[in-house]
Amino acid sequence: MPTYRAPVEDTLFVLNDVLNLQRYNNLSGFEDATPDMIEAILGEAAKLSEEVWQPLNQSGDQEGCTRHEDGSVTTPKGFKEAYDAYSEGGWMSLASDPEYGGQGLPYVLQSAVSEYIISANMALAMYPGLTQGAIAAIQVHGSDEQKQKYLPKMNTGIWTGTMNLTEPHCGTDLGMLRTKAVPNGDGSYAISGQKIFISAGEHDLSENIVHLVLARIEGAPEGTKGISLFIVPKFIPDADGNPGERNGVTCGSIEEKMGIHANATCVLNYDEATGWLVGEENRGLAAMFVMMNEARLGVGLQGLAISEVAYQNAAEYARERIQGRSLTGPKAPDKKADPIIVHPDVRRMLMNIKAINEAGRAFMLWTALKGDIVHRSQSQEDRQKADDLMGLLTPVIKGMLTDKGFENAVAAQQVFGGHGYIEEHGMSQFVRDARIAMIYEGANGVQALDLVGRKLPKDGGRALRTFIEEVNGFTGAHRDNEKMVVYTKPLRNAVKALEGATMWLMQNGMKNPDNAGAASTDYMHLMGLVTLGYMWALMAEKSLAALDEGANCKASFHEGKLATARYFMERILPETQAHLARIESGAESMMALDAEAF
Repeated sequence: MPTYRAPVEDTLFVLNDVLNLQRYNNLSGFEDATPDMIEAILGEAAKLSEEVWQPLNQSGDQEGCTRHEDGSVTTPKGFKEAYDAYSEGGWMSLASDPEYGGQGLPYVLQSAVSEYIISANMALAMYPGLTQGAIAAIQVHGSDEQKQKYLPKMNTGIWTGTMNLTEPHCGTDLGMLRTKAVPNGDGSYAISGQKIFISAGEHDLSENIVHLVLARIEGAPEGTKGISLFIVPKFIPDADGNPGERNGVTCGSIEEKMGIHANATCVLNYDEATGWLVGEENRGLAAMFVMMNEARLGVGLQGLAISEVAYQNAAEYARERIQGRSLTGPKAPDKKADPIIVHPDVRRMLMNIKAINEAGRAFMLWTALKGDIVHRSQSQEDRQKADDLMGLLTPVIKGMLTDKGFENAVAAQQVFGGHGYIEEHGMSQFVRDARIAMIYEGANGVQALDLVGRKLPKDGGRALRTFIEEVNGFTGAHRDNEKMVVYTKPLRNAVKALEGATMWLMQNGMKNPDNAGAASTDYMHLMGLVTLGYMWALMAEKSLAALDEGANCKASFHEGKLATARYFMERILPETQAHLARIESGAESMMALDAEAF
């Protein structure tokens, strides 16, 4: 049976040493996030994840969700109690607005906690995860009345939320959606249509489910310009704000899926369900994008979280499983064979995962901190810079970290050999669960196109310039630091590859748009590698400083950081040159075959 230990020490290192959260005490909510408070919160989150959520992960996968004849859905045994422990513990509201029942703590801290609960039980974590996205959308675009009616109960977890975009004929191309909204004459609308792939669409964990639904008001323009967003609750709130009359939305079926079996992925049928407009008519995508961007960061976190728990189990197995002898002579002469962790190829798999995970964690938290700056800083310049970086890097987080998360889950399964293919050890579940993260909330190819087609040229390329200037500023500041050369020199070369790829796209992408499309995934991964390299350089700087200062009995921790950083720079970061070569090859060979030849 798989196990999990929340990486609290590593998270604290990133938050306290690398990001130095105490520098941001001038931001609202940060004054309460003292190092002692952060450590206590992460410690409690670790207990909840390890002791309450993780033991239900494998059983929940095996049992799945059950739909009943009346359309209601029951989640696996123990899920309701585990969810109650989460909501009653105040975890849903950690970073929410205090005006609506939130605790107002930094979003970066919420992100750290979210990693733990996703690693422990990804399917269960999706219920509160989607709710937090719905909270964000209502917070930004909802009316005062909607905020007062829905947010306090969603922040406590008494009510949950969903996101309804996809229809049977309409996935990425939302302009094709058919769900319609007809004015009722009292300010509400009758919503009719069918939505599919709705995660947490129906369940028994909360008193009410607040669906955020994209629909087209009768007479609205065709395409994306005619889409509006509506709040459609499962139960219509009564005059006291409690669940009242059952609304006209039902679960038609639960999708049979490859993974995340314990999350109710529903077909939802809307039959003149009562809904209320969020924001302006025909401006629904702008409102929904708040939730979608929140969700994309959350899905990137899923890639990291599954990679982490898969790595932990693979590393433990490699230390215990004995097979064969080391190429350089026996390492366990008292045993019939050595542990497989002595073999270089096993080390290769584990080091690849470890290097991606630790940099990925820093990347996620670094980006989450940018979100706090966007929403809490008084400086317009700081907010703009942070918003630029978040916009640029959100598709990289979603696309690159989920690609790597699946790749790492497969590699961790490989460490187990034949035992990885047996359900008992739980590795196949990690592979199955990780796979969806590459697909939903915008398939990774779409993320890459968004990066190349929208984010790079936005504001004349201002965001990319900001990012490159920051990385080059860091490497330049350490140009004469001999101890940092092993980290900064490869990073400078990787930035040059990113600059070269960008220049090639500028010169060739407009001439032939297929060149941009053909380059997009490689460009996304190239930028992701540069970002992870930057994270490793930041961490190496702090670990070198800690060792110089005596390391406070944590010498082995920091030595491990430096060894992993060096591995990343020598064995993983050079992949940037391969991505550059593929980008510069253009689209010709990719587009040469006729469709019939495939």
